[in-house]
Formats: sequence, structure tokens, C-alpha cells
Amino acid sequence: MQFHHHGYVSGDPRVQPAAGVGLHRPEELPEEVDVLIVGTGPAGMIAAAQLSQFPDVTTRIVERRGERLAIGQADGIQARSVETFQAFGFAGRIIEEAYRITEMCFWHPDPQDPSRIVRGERPEDDPAGISEFPHLIVNQARVLDYFAEFMAHAPTRMRPDYGYEFRGLERTDDPEHPVTVTLVHTTGERAGQEKVVRAKYVVGADGARSGVREAIGARMKGDQAFHAWGVMDVLAVTDFPDIRLKCAIQSGAGGSILLIPREGGHLFRMYVDLGTVSPDDRGAVRRTTIEQIVAKANAILHPYTLDVRDVAWHSVYEVGHRVTDRFDDVPLEELGTRAPRVFIAGDACHTHSAKAGQGMNVSMQDGFNLGWKLGYVLSGRSPESLLSTYSAERQVIAQNLIDFDKEWSTLMAKKPEEFANPAELADFYVRTAEFPAGFMTQYPPSMLVAEPDHQDLATGFPIGKRFRSAPVVRVADANPLQLGHQHRADGRWRVYAFADAAPGETSALSAWAQWMTESPQSPVATHTPEGADADSVLDVKVVYQQKHVDVDITRVPRLFLPRSGPFELVDYEKVYAAHPDEDIFDLRGIDRGVGCVVVVRPDQYVAAVLPLEDTNALAGFFRRHLLDVNRQPVA
Repeated sequence: MQFHHHGYVSGDPRVQPAAGVGLHRPEELPEEVDVLIVGTGPAGMIAAAQLSQFPDVTTRIVERRGERLAIGQADGIQARSVETFQAFGFAGRIIEEAYRITEMCFWHPDPQDPSRIVRGERPEDDPAGISEFPHLIVNQARVLDYFAEFMAHAPTRMRPDYGYEFRGLERTDDPEHPVTVTLVHTTGERAGQEKVVRAKYVVGADGARSGVREAIGARMKGDQAFHAWGVMDVLAVTDFPDIRLKCAIQSGAGGSILLIPREGGHLFRMYVDLGTVSPDDRGAVRRTTIEQIVAKANAILHPYTLDVRDVAWHSVYEVGHRVTDRFDDVPLEELGTRAPRVFIAGDACHTHSAKAGQGMNVSMQDGFNLGWKLGYVLSGRSPESLLSTYSAERQVIAQNLIDFDKEWSTLMAKKPEEFANPAELADFYVRTAEFPAGFMTQYPPSMLVAEPDHQDLATGFPIGKRFRSAPVVRVADANPLQLGHQHRADGRWRVYAFADAAPGETSALSAWAQWMTESPQSPVATHTPEGADADSVLDVKVVYQQKHVDVDITRVPRLFLPRSGPFELVDYEKVYAAHPDEDIFDLRGIDRGVGCVVVVRPDQYVAAVLPLEDTNALAGFFRRHLLDVNRQPVA
């Protein structure tokens, strides 16, 4: 975290100075906004949090409830999400309060007495070391609280507007604010009264029964699995030995349980198999009582018993797997003819079972993907065509999630005798670990993702996948750090230059740095607004192969020692060296002979791997999606 560069800061450095629309933010929801987000779930809140970093963009997020969420239904936090939390500055704090999953136990019917269950496989949660971050369990409400704090501390001083329910929207011919949204007050003296807001863009993050989705005519496609589960968060006394471990329990008596310990040391969640549901059930299974769910859980756990003392929350749901035909308001037959104005994210566009722990995680990546793109278009950095990449990228990911969840939930619902091998469920869990951890997402080539023509220069940074962090040492202060942890959710692109030689030597890196600094064709010159800090759009860093003590910082190109703030102070935090014990060049397959450039999007996905010598390719890549902000008017 950097501060003091605008003057001495005596308070909480996480509170950024108010700027732009945050200087005089109106208490009342205004009649005109740039972005209106409907729904304060994970997708909506992360999109709002990202947009809060764009001082000149007026964003408001509305919620039907009159106050913050007290207890949420989602609780599984995959490692990819914790990486994302690091970008928003609260990974460490949420790890401290969360339950951490380190392994999973699989219980099966005892071959000697199928009426009893016995422990079987006990695999590690992340045996391959997919991420340096853990798999967590923490209530969704706390995640939303942290995003709300980030928004409140941002330059725009954003906070949710509670007590507004979405009623409808329509596209108009207004060139500035073409989406008219009708809201209704749900609380206070004005309850029942309408409020009309005109917006440039609308994001529907309003859940599985999304009114925004219905308003734009998007359709959910998929099916029901006709299988029901009772879910309960409880405090209980039990003799089941693995009550504080994540468990998949299959009973010879019929049915299964997915056990998820919760944060705090005592609370836990159980997904209890209620069996097959008849197509003509007409919702009757949803009237299953908590007493019936507890009784079923006790039958599955035999010979162990469960004495429930308190129920924090419970529900009954039927497994469904559906994804919308599009994630914005452009009909399929009109793709490419106009830019979208209305988007949907999270449960509004994909629904599935809760047992794979993906709902909140995938929803947050929807919002992260969309938030910075809206910010770039509205701040004049990118053309409107950028917004079409949201649906193109995220719809495929949602379908992959549905396909995975179908397989996982089907396995969970199978009877023990239907498995050819009792270890089949555990084998699937281990074999597919990278998907539920959130690391299988790989965006295809597009205006935002380059072709993998030079992937061999950095094989450990697959183009289109998230930037996988690795240890480095910061040269200026000898601090060992994770390189990826320096990527903040501030809307900037990251450009990592991996050096082919030490500083001061004639090399491809030195020539590249000179071009980046001096050439009018450089993306720094082309895309940085006049008068702004040199790294306000592109955060350029260098990683040398040598030990940090062998890097002479006085000979490092000035590109990597930029000036910032009104006092033009030198930023020393962009120069790194390989860690002596875990060399990033070896860990990520970086070509030591020629080095390379790795470009990373604001949402942490690798966009390009390029040779240091190919400056034309780098300039051309950024020109695909960034405008020349310093272009001269045509005479």
C-alpha cells in the first residue's frame, strides 16, 4: 500500500481522498446516473467496488432490502476469490475470520454393516499447490461488508441505496441516458412511491428471479434435476468425529450429506439429501420442515447422532441447471450492430446447485469482469465495443460451470451401490480440483486477449488465464513479496517486463524501456492522459533474474522509477528481483535468454505474452481496446 505521495497521511491509509463525484455525493438517489446497479449481492457489490475507483463515473447501487444483508445463503470462498479479495485489500482480514478447508473426508457405508458409515478417503484440498491462498468458508454477508467498506473508502465515497425495488426499464432515444428505470420505495414514509432514474448503463445483479433479466427479454435455458436438498446452518452437539472437517457422507440407509464447517468454531452447514422429486410435486418438497431435515440427517449419520440446539438458517431447494441465452440486452440476431446498455450478472444469468461452492465465486468474477470495462468506457479510455466482450467471455464460463455442477451434483445424489468403486466421488474431487478452485477460466483470443503466438516465452502464464503469482524480492527495500499481490483493483493494466540482462547492460529490456519512455507510439504516451501520472493507466514493473543485492537501482531505466503525485516523488516499488529460493523465471517458465513482456488485465487475467523486441505488437495490442487520449483534433 502506497500513501504520503500527496502529503502526510495521519489517518487510515485505506481511506483514499475523495475525488470527482465523491466530493459532493448527494444523499438522495439522483435522477440521472452513469451506471445503475440493481442488487447488492456478490456480483453487484464487486462491480460497484471496482467502479468506485473511477472518480468521474457516477455509479449507484440499489437494493430492495432496507438494510445490509444479515445472513447470506452462500459461504464457500474459493482460492481464486481470495486472490480477488487481495486486489481489493481485504484478503488477510477475511482469512483471519474464516474457516479454512485443508482436506476433505469421504464417508461410505461400512462393508461389514451397511447401516453404519465409516471414514474412507481423506484427500488434501489443494495437493498440487494451485494457489498460495486457501479455500475458505465465511458467510456471504461478511464478503459484502468488506466490499461496502472498500466502496466507502474509495474516491467516489460510494455506498448502497437501500429500500428501492426494481419494477421495470425501457430503452429511449435519449443520447446521454438512454435507459429509464422505474424503482419503488420499499421502506420509510415513501414506501410504495415510484422513483424514476435515467442511466447510461444498467447492471442487473438481482438474483435468480431477476426483473432486469425479464425486462431485456433474456431467457434461462436448462433443466431441473428433480432432486431436493435440505440445507441448514446449525449449532449442535454430536459424536460424529469429523464435524469440523468438510465431508461428503454417503449412507447405506439411503441419502447423503455434504457437511461444511462454518467460521467461528461451532457453526456448521449440512446439505441433506431429501431424495428424488416427482415432476408433479408442485413445490410440496419445499414445505419439508426443519425437524424432518434433522431426522433425515440423523438417519444418514448412523451410528452417530446429531442433537441440534439452534438453527441459524434453513431452506429447501431443488437442483436446477440453467444459463441465460445472453448476458446483455443485445439480441443474438443484432450482435455486432450496437453496443449493449443493460447487463445481467451472477444468479440473474446462471443457476445451479450450491454443493460445488461456485455461485458466489463465479458471480464475483462476472462483476469484476464487467466493472472495469464500464469504467473504461465511461471515462473515455475505451470504445463502447469493449462492453460486448462481457457477455462473450462470461456466458461460456457460466456454461462450463453448469456442466461441472451437473456432474458433481449427480455424483453426490447417487446411491452407494451405484458406484463401481466407493472412491469414485473422492477421485472426481481430486481430479477436478482446479475447476472448483476457480482456475480453469481461460478467455479466448479477442480484442482483450492476444493470440498465444509467443506463449513459449512464459509457459507458466497461460494467455487468457488468471495471472498466477510467484515470490519475488523488491529491490529497494529487500522485502520478499508475492508479485501478484501487488495488483490492486484500481482499474489499471499491469505490464510486467521480465529482464534478459542486468540493469546497465545493453539489452532488449533497456531498448524496450527506452521505447516505452520516449517513443510517441508507446502505449504510455498514447493512452496516458496529459497531466496524469505516467502509471495512471499502465502500471509497468520489471523483474530481474539477478539477486536483489546484485541489482544496481541507480542503473535501472527511469521507466521503472516513475514520478508520482504533486511533489513528483520517485516510486521505488516497481523494481523486483528473482527470489533466491523460488525463482519466478523457473516457476513460470520464462525464457532467460530473451526475457519477455506479460500484459495483465485489470481483472487479473493474462492478456498477452510478447517479445521485448516486438514493440509494434505491444502498441497494436493496446490500440485494440484503448483510445488515444492525447490525439489531436482533425483539422
